[in-house]
Amino acid sequence: MTLFWTATLLLATAMAGLLALALLRGHRHTGPAEAFDLQVYRDQLTEVDRDLARGVISEEDAERLRTEISRRILTADAKAQSHGDAGAQSPVLGSVVAATMAAVLVGGSYWIYTQIGAPGYGDLGLAARMEMAETARANRPSQAEAEAEMPATSETEIQPEYAALVQRLRGAVAERPGDLQGHILLARSEAAMGNYLAAYEAQQQVLSIKGDDANGKDYADLADMMVLAAGGYVSPEAERVLEAALTRDPENGVALYYMGLMMAQTGRPDVAFRLWDRLLRQSPPNAAWLPPILTQIEEMAFRAGVADYQVPAIAGIPGPTAEDVEAAGEMNAEDRQDMIRGMVARLSDRLATEGGTPEEWARLISSLAILGDEAQAIAIWNNAQEVFADNPDALEIVREGARAAGLVL
Repeated sequence: MTLFWTATLLLATAMAGLLALALLRGHRHTGPAEAFDLQVYRDQLTEVDRDLARGVISEEDAERLRTEISRRILTADAKAQSHGDAGAQSPVLGSVVAATMAAVLVGGSYWIYTQIGAPGYGDLGLAARMEMAETARANRPSQAEAEAEMPATSETEIQPEYAALVQRLRGAVAERPGDLQGHILLARSEAAMGNYLAAYEAQQQVLSIKGDDANGKDYADLADMMVLAAGGYVSPEAERVLEAALTRDPENGVALYYMGLMMAQTGRPDVAFRLWDRLLRQSPPNAAWLPPILTQIEEMAFRAGVADYQVPAIAGIPGPTAEDVEAAGEMNAEDRQDMIRGMVARLSDRLATEGGTPEEWARLISSLAILGDEAQAIAIWNNAQEVFADNPDALEIVREGARAAGLVL
């Protein structure tokens, strides 16, 4: 940084010096503009005499031209006399203007850099940024360290009957450690109650029991619980689980979302943007990962250097209006989150008054859960069960949204 500031100061000072020198030497030694006119008119008189000598013009024409040129000479001379030394520049004024300009140039450059520059940071080329991202990725905190930093949270309010069932389930799997179905139910139940640490421990037992038969969704569920236990942080251990999930199922949406999140957290917004943009374009409208991507994709596009990014339309889901898109471009992250909440609220009101497709109900339930409004998500799920009581296929679609939100097993 010392070299940077030294070079910047020297360049700004040199530029200010050149401009100041031009000002101080700004005195016109050639006189006013009329002096040039006088010289031109005198040359014209000489030309008139030459033309007369060669016989090009007559004596009468020559006399008329001399009279006109002489008149012009007198007018120009009068103007030159009246201007006097008006082209001269006051040395004191020139010095003051030069000093002011130098101060503005040097001081203004420093002020602009402090406002839009990055004081204290060296030049970060693409290769250097990628190297820093790899270093951050390799040295980030472990799962245990992230969990230890998590603040204490209040317990999720659940019905006493449900809590009693979960407690009995814990005892049952403790007595039967090889009970696959019991561990699957326990992992989902603990997650629904917000006990993510206990949830992913139970999910680890599911993977252990399944062995080579574990699929991509099993691993993605484990990674999901690990990330939630760490407060949204993707640890190296969670990353390895995500890699295992994508090895078994390269198109697993949960794993792709969290891989993008990990890339964003470790300084690779370009990779995160590409993953999320592709995921947006190929996901079903009730996918649980759509709401968190929609809240972050525009910021990720900006960080990735993608100008004028437009969120792709999602089939079956009413998108934002033109006014919403225009307003979102001028919002900060908090205001944009509020706008998304407003869109979810409008969808909720429309479904309550006009009804909608089961995909929209599922999307609403998962969106509310991800936005943290679990009570409203539960209320919408209960309402959906009444609305689609006579349509088992539609109810199953809504149930998938509730399952993705952790409301049902």
